[in-house]
Amino acid sequence: MRGPALPALKHRTVNATLAETAGQPSHGLTFVDAQEREVALSWAEVRGRARRTAAGLARLGVREGDRVALLLPTSPGFMDAYFGALLAGAVPVPLYPPVRLGRLEEYHRATARMLQVTSAAVVLTDSRVRLLLGPSVERARPRLGCHTVDDVSRGDEEREVPVRPEALGLIQFSSGSTVDPKPVALTHEALMSQVAALEVAMPLRPDIPSVGVSWLPLYHDMGLIGCVLSALYYPGRLVLIPPEAFLARPALWLRALSRHKGFISPAPNFAYGLCLKRVKDAELEGVDLSSWKHALNGAEPVSMDTLRRFAQRFERWGFSARALRPVYGLSEASLAVTFPPEGRGPRALGVDAALLAREGRAEEGTRELVSVGAPVAGFEVQVRDADGGVLPERRVGRVFAKGPSLMSGYFGDAEASGRALSAEGWLDTGDLGFLADGELYLTGRAKDVVIIRGANHAPQAFEEPLHAVDGVRTGCAVALGFTPEGGQDEALLILAERAGEGADAEVEERIRAAVVEATGVRPHTVRLLAPGTLPRTSSGKLRRAEALRRYLAGELSPPKKVGMVGMAVEMAKSALAMAKAERDA
Repeated sequence: MRGPALPALKHRTVNATLAETAGQPSHGLTFVDAQEREVALSWAEVRGRARRTAAGLARLGVREGDRVALLLPTSPGFMDAYFGALLAGAVPVPLYPPVRLGRLEEYHRATARMLQVTSAAVVLTDSRVRLLLGPSVERARPRLGCHTVDDVSRGDEEREVPVRPEALGLIQFSSGSTVDPKPVALTHEALMSQVAALEVAMPLRPDIPSVGVSWLPLYHDMGLIGCVLSALYYPGRLVLIPPEAFLARPALWLRALSRHKGFISPAPNFAYGLCLKRVKDAELEGVDLSSWKHALNGAEPVSMDTLRRFAQRFERWGFSARALRPVYGLSEASLAVTFPPEGRGPRALGVDAALLAREGRAEEGTRELVSVGAPVAGFEVQVRDADGGVLPERRVGRVFAKGPSLMSGYFGDAEASGRALSAEGWLDTGDLGFLADGELYLTGRAKDVVIIRGANHAPQAFEEPLHAVDGVRTGCAVALGFTPEGGQDEALLILAERAGEGADAEVEERIRAAVVEATGVRPHTVRLLAPGTLPRTSSGKLRRAEALRRYLAGELSPPKKVGMVGMAVEMAKSALAMAKAERDA
């Protein structure tokens, strides 16, 4: 299955795109805070600030090709650091700042590892985040230490070095939902190929302002590549909301879309569900969502029920179900691999769940799977069997992708790169799915498959029925295959975070009943957990394999509660660790 041809690239590097777009003063970035106050930067201002940051990085000793780690919130400072690193000829490595304060030890282990595997020369952050980064920096010992962007950017000197299209323009870590996150190396040309493909999938119309709105983290491909780099390439304006502000008050997203007449805005499935739960009618007074033409839904399994309810709920504010576009992509492809047709709305296919699990055949039935469309410009997609043979339509197999925005490999890991990328340029995505009527339908991750009595079940088949179970936090449950103590065959384990104060035994029985009704499979074990217990990736995806490992090891525990005293202790420990790292440098 092949997508349309990729048009000639307007520019082959991010740096060249920034230089060109800086000459168009009507475009730029707008930052919105939790009180809906706004700060705007033109692309010319973004470039000027980045040139000063590039000069500051050179003064520090950053060399061309060095990796520069960015641990920053959504802010102008992130743009200074990201584009500044590029203009210095270095490679930005965006990492997530510490947000789950009850899991700081886990955070420091993961962050130190990512700094080490990329051999980051320096860490750029802000004054608030730096207060908690000491243990990460002490363990990783970046050559040039840890600095705030404000300190690095001081002065009037500017710098910009030429870069080649084949040079690395970004190292982004894979989500890590099934294994530890891997450093995905992307060239400037791959990044430009991706945003060019997105422009084909979401073309500008003369009567629609080129405005995007995003609350997605900037250390995540959908937020950085799909939103920031796309706005730079189109070019257009981009409105940015901090993720934590959206999570606290989801209406901010919809209000910003209305206020700025945004025509593109992506989000994972849970965000649409969160709006259904938390957005009040009173918060939408005067809101008009009719300009929102591309409501992308990706990064996690898509629920047709959620999409239907979202369209019905927000129709009165001008939203059209035709704007909904379930999409598929992954870090190793830069971002997008498949998109459905523009303006059609979501398409669901009813399949026989038992037959799908037992024989891998998609025949008519009642379980709804949502199409994620056909390949984007320049891409090809195949579904293959275990021997590498290409499967016919409606047969489940492993999804392979090939296209101009694929990674050059995992940074510093030739062995893992060789497993993922073939000599012919095909990427083994690790996802399972099938083709039907020229479109791709996903059934799950290969490593997450739950095998019950010889049938291969996607965990989502067991997890989706739990969305409607009282006493279970929405989107906070995992289905796992495990071998019970003393048993020989794999059985079904459900781990779910509780919502409210109901009796655990009653909620657990409701979970069993919901799973049996939907799938015919009765869970062997159901465990209710405290909120926040299930491990997640930096982008919020549940880590099923890690949840199982911790459960079996007796290490599945909720995050520690961190009050003011605890925060002061963590900051003091961090300051000592940072001082030690600086002293020993």
